[in-house]
Amino acid sequence: MRINRFILLFLLLLGCCRIGYGQERMQMQVQTDTLNVQVYFRQGYSILEPDFRDNAKRLTAFAESLRALQRDASCRMKTLRIVGTASPEGVTELNERLSEKRAKNLVAWLEEHISLEGATLDIQALGIDWAGLERLVAASDMPYRDEALDILRNTPVWVIRDGKVVDSRNRQLGMLRGGRAWWYMEEHFFPQLRSTAVRLICEIERPAPAPKPEPAPQPEPAPEPEPVVEPEPAPAPAEIPVEPETPARKPFYMSLKTNMLYDAALVPNLGAEFYLGRGWSIGGNWMYAWWKSDKRHDYWRTYGGELDVRKYFGRRAKQKPLTGHHLGVYGQMLTYDFELGGTGYQSKLSYGAGIEYGYSLPVAKRLNIDFGIGIGYLGGEYKEYEPIDGHYVWQATRQRHWFGPTKVEISLVWLIGRGNTNKGKGGAR
Repeated sequence: MRINRFILLFLLLLGCCRIGYGQERMQMQVQTDTLNVQVYFRQGYSILEPDFRDNAKRLTAFAESLRALQRDASCRMKTLRIVGTASPEGVTELNERLSEKRAKNLVAWLEEHISLEGATLDIQALGIDWAGLERLVAASDMPYRDEALDILRNTPVWVIRDGKVVDSRNRQLGMLRGGRAWWYMEEHFFPQLRSTAVRLICEIERPAPAPKPEPAPQPEPAPEPEPVVEPEPAPAPAEIPVEPETPARKPFYMSLKTNMLYDAALVPNLGAEFYLGRGWSIGGNWMYAWWKSDKRHDYWRTYGGELDVRKYFGRRAKQKPLTGHHLGVYGQMLTYDFELGGTGYQSKLSYGAGIEYGYSLPVAKRLNIDFGIGIGYLGGEYKEYEPIDGHYVWQATRQRHWFGPTKVEISLVWLIGRGNTNKGKGGAR
């Protein structure tokens, strides 16, 4: 009998403890809130530019919202996740390092402007944001959308056979429909992938709403079940307003240049070059000199032009258009009349074509020096003459067939266009 009483007393005490614990938990309710912000970078760069694509406006709104949460004593910062990404252009290894630098540069900005005490930092470098590109393509009506999605979903990043890379997702996207799908994505989607996203997770304790008092029981002939009172649902966490994203202005790259070797030879000249994308450019040059001295029988006359198509490559070319190594083909047409007191040479039309190699070196924010040499063919008819007794006496008509260097260039290049600047001294990043 005593044992039964002891067991009954123990069960009553245990029930009271559980009721007290439940009442304490009902007094405070834990909610989760999040803050998000995303900043963008120029192609190939990890420097955080506040004036690029409204980065400063987004970061300022994020910082103000975070400080408001920090002033709330019931808020505890839990995790700050920073995810850096890159677009598919360039080498995979470089993109991985680039996305890591972007994430770390954003962390440095946050630590400088906001107190992150108590938050656990989770820094992730995704490299190329393939998942983000797939979402953008799937939500769009771009040309060849289904074919691009098939490649993104079913082609591995690298296809390796016998220990060698034989194919890649990048390559297949670049070749799809002659590159037209890639060019569309490069213009509309890739700028969205050159970014770093921040997600802050906070825990906030809020008092739980008090339960409604139970209604007094009404005397009834038959007993009714006691009504169940449920607590009101906790209010949803307030959303932090996100500023609508300003569409990125498309960069524009071109240059004006003059060949300083021709200038030194008293042949004024001017050229222009336009960037077409993916390392390709098209350009043209024009020269004109019409000097003479009848007393000394000096003639230094030439005019003509040149068209060329170039492909830029190498590390610098990936960081900045119209910079670095380049290969190209060119065509020339000119006329000349050279006579310096002796035998003169006159051609009404000469023509040529060849291949060129060069290197464009950054020297200032909007200046490059372009070194180049071209080898090819120069042909056309020309006349030899002699100045005799105040007259120019024809001697012979010949055909020129020249194979060898037909172009030498040390040009001063002025970069023009939106975003067409070299970063830092000598163009370094």
